[in-house]
Amino acid sequence: MQVEEWLGQDNQLGMDIWKNKYQNNGESFDQWLDRISGGNKAIRELIAQKKFLFGGRILSNRGLENMGRKVSLSNCYVVNPPEDNIESIFDCAKKLARTYSYGGGCGVDISGLAPHGAKINNAAKETSGAVSFMELFSLVTELIGQNGRRGALMISIDCSHPDVEEFIDLKTDLNKVTKANISVRIDEKFMEAVKENGTYRLHYTREATGQVIEREIKARDLFHHIAEVNWDYAEPGALFWDRVKGWNLLSNTPEFSFAGVNPCAEEPLPAGGSCLLGSLNLSGFVKDPFTPQASFDFEGFRKAVTVAVGALNEVLEEGLPLHPLPEQRERVSLWRQIGLGIMGLADMLIKLGLVYGEEEALELCDRIGFIMADTAIAASAMLAKEQGAYPGFVAEQVISTPYFEANTSEATVELVKKYGLRNSQLLTIAPTGTLSTMLGISGGIEPIYANYYERKTESLHGTDVYYRVYTKIVEQYMREFHVEDDRDLPEFFTTAMTLDYHQRINMQSIWQTHVDASISSTVNVPNHFTVEETENLYLYAYEKGLKGITIFRDGCQRTGVLSTETGPKPPVAGDGLKRGEIVLVTDDVVGKKRKLITGCGSLHCIALFDPHTGALLETYLSKGSTGGCNNFMIGLSRMISISARGGIDIDTIIDQLNSTGSCPSYTVRRATQKDTSKGSCCPMAVGNALRDMYNEVQQELAAKKATNPPTKIPKPKAVSRPKDRMICPECGEPLVFEGGCNICKSCGWSKCF
Repeated sequence: MQVEEWLGQDNQLGMDIWKNKYQNNGESFDQWLDRISGGNKAIRELIAQKKFLFGGRILSNRGLENMGRKVSLSNCYVVNPPEDNIESIFDCAKKLARTYSYGGGCGVDISGLAPHGAKINNAAKETSGAVSFMELFSLVTELIGQNGRRGALMISIDCSHPDVEEFIDLKTDLNKVTKANISVRIDEKFMEAVKENGTYRLHYTREATGQVIEREIKARDLFHHIAEVNWDYAEPGALFWDRVKGWNLLSNTPEFSFAGVNPCAEEPLPAGGSCLLGSLNLSGFVKDPFTPQASFDFEGFRKAVTVAVGALNEVLEEGLPLHPLPEQRERVSLWRQIGLGIMGLADMLIKLGLVYGEEEALELCDRIGFIMADTAIAASAMLAKEQGAYPGFVAEQVISTPYFEANTSEATVELVKKYGLRNSQLLTIAPTGTLSTMLGISGGIEPIYANYYERKTESLHGTDVYYRVYTKIVEQYMREFHVEDDRDLPEFFTTAMTLDYHQRINMQSIWQTHVDASISSTVNVPNHFTVEETENLYLYAYEKGLKGITIFRDGCQRTGVLSTETGPKPPVAGDGLKRGEIVLVTDDVVGKKRKLITGCGSLHCIALFDPHTGALLETYLSKGSTGGCNNFMIGLSRMISISARGGIDIDTIIDQLNSTGSCPSYTVRRATQKDTSKGSCCPMAVGNALRDMYNEVQQELAAKKATNPPTKIPKPKAVSRPKDRMICPECGEPLVFEGGCNICKSCGWSKCF
């Protein structure tokens, strides 16, 4: 089999993902299947049928340890929470760095650190607080590379910690802790106080000194504040911690406790814990899709669950010596946690003609979820028969848990009583973003985000052309049933933005009933959604038994990865440029200047703007006496200038500058001298300065237009290609005359075909 056959000839994005992320050293697709299946023919067949995929770390790393690579097969880790001393805090940072270097993402809980103002016996006299160390963990996450990407981090804190309000507010500064997600651990006592409009006690006792720090707050005020900041910044997420602790196979095991969650929050784990991931593609089990006879293959699904549980256990065994830290190897051996999940739920419902979130769809998912849990538990029991139960297994403790009682048949109960369980955790639902994108299906339990997306291309005449790119399942249906307009699609094509938000939570609630770990969840809401509606949605999620939730409001300050809305675009230099042209700068430009303070010293930034539109044209950067490398600054300013004069808008330029990460010297100066310009590195500081100057120019132009009648904007002059040069109509690159025909060497276009 070729990868083109597996993913589809038209799925270029999927093939690019496979080649860039998972293919190793030019191996063929069949060689890749052999490597990641580890000789398991049954799981190889499921992968070939696109009914199952391991998590990304397994898809990319399995087998590479035999080539001398230091890799992990686990996506998820939770490091030991730092204790309230400087040695433990920096030891935690070291463990994060080592885990990232093997490819794992981490969670860390900072609830054990003393709050701001606690007395200490060193030169500082009082601590800077738990939140102050988050920047350290974020910086470590940024610095350690993982084959072209950065590590992933989740930082959590208990809602009773005296620094919880500072924690919530931290990411309202978009330049702080940029490499971590944050979540608040919320307990039942707090939620009951919220519902009753009562008070709640924040408290911390410092073991080293016995100092008690506590105060009473209004629970509803704090809850409203969480919702308000989430509404505006998409963080923090909420972890309903008592639900996390109480709904699993270990809730009656006193020797076990959760220490935190992984970066996407679907994996609560013990200190030093880790989990392997894999997902079943529900849409792959639909027979006769889009027809009145469409049905779900329950028997095939049961068999697939059993195979997947066995395959994840095989990977777990292989991966035991590969974990970066000794405590990780110890914890994985002790509890043997795996995380089998799902993807393609929305696609499955569409193929069956069911509306996401409505009663019939919920009933089907309830049935599938129970079968998945019951079958996975039975499969783990049969593995225990052959290989033994996990070391901490005690039958009475597991069988008496509410989760086990709700998710097992009589036959499965007898198997567990007789053989035990090979795994203390079995099911989770990860976001599956990259995997589902590669396959061209919906991710996790999410509805499809939108029926289509706007994509921009440039015509030969220099104008922007927008066209619709339909979601794969929408495209498939429209092609099969000759639908010309997406407005004519049936009602079961529900999207994240048209769905009733309560229905979205109802769906998650159904699946959480059957999942012993948790579910990575983001509820998308429109821009007009209010803070009060956000707060009510959090309350509804709690009432429905969710373990965690994050709400993302379209157009909030933490811009979404996906967006279907096209708002007003900033002006660009020479709007309507042909490909390859750049605008000439005239003498009547508007100039602005800013002095910046960076980690290395002072930096002078001059920007020139179009006097008619305010579009950025030129940037000049020069250092002060101690401002870093002047040649670097010159090169950066030239690249910004050529981008702006080539028709790139200022938002895109600033976005690129802001994605460059943190600089250690910048971080040190910000912490010591506290005089740095906004940002965490020189390019980011430049980007913020350009934004400030651009806004100032736009305000001046608006004031001028209000007092003076508008005049016709002169057409900008541009440097053009030679007129006798032939241009490819597909990609805009020069054509060559070869073999009696005009041919493009860039994309392969030929006039003769």
